Amino acid sequence: MAIKAVVFDVGECLVDETREYGTWADWLGVPRHTFVAQFGAVIAQGMDYRETFQVFRPGFDLYEERERRAEAGKPEWFGEDDLYPDVRPALAQLRAGGLWLAIAGNQTVRAGGLLRELFTADVDLIGTSDDWGASKPDPTFFERVAEVVPAEPGEILYVGDRLDNDVLPALAAGMRAALIRRGPWGWIQQYDPAAGRATFRIDSLSELPELIAKVNAGAN
Repeated sequence: MAIKAVVFDVGECLVDETREYGTWADWLGVPRHTFVAQFGAVIAQGMDYRETFQVFRPGFDLYEERERRAEAGKPEWFGEDDLYPDVRPALAQLRAGGLWLAIAGNQTVRAGGLLRELFTADVDLIGTSDDWGASKPDPTFFERVAEVVPAEPGEILYVGDRLDNDVLPALAAGMRAALIRRGPWGWIQQYDPAAGRATFRIDSLSELPELIAKVNAGAN
């Protein structure tokens, strides 16, 4: 079966979140390297990344703190400089190859607006967990992806940096999945035996056009 559509996760797939997590450390009044060390420890233990915040401020509510940051004039934000350098070229090449493209991840309404400012001309659809009322790895999220993408689940390639949130639930939904090795999860989870289940394991989005072309050539 050919791959007809590619759907991208956001954080550490398209967007380098280094600066954003640094601003969270600043907001908490914690040294950045200390915050990053705890963040990595939480991921390595297979815990929800939000537990990182609880270490430094018990009872921390991420949604409430996002609102407080916005009210203080320090809202969550990412822009062109936060995109990985392979993003624009890869999207252009995939689109030139006739693939249908989408962005879908666990993001807020505000982040969805930022994504539309950055990518409306580059992809066919942008959806977020806040838009859909379902967050990864909930199967409902991937059911929603399947509903909005004009292809069969087996013709969809979902690309993300996490085994738990991206690759495994996408495979369970009948899709193909690419695991990209970058960001905290990508590096920490790379040796998990489950990583071998990914359709593709890549270090750059620039690898996708050739890999997909090979699959599609074999499907014809």
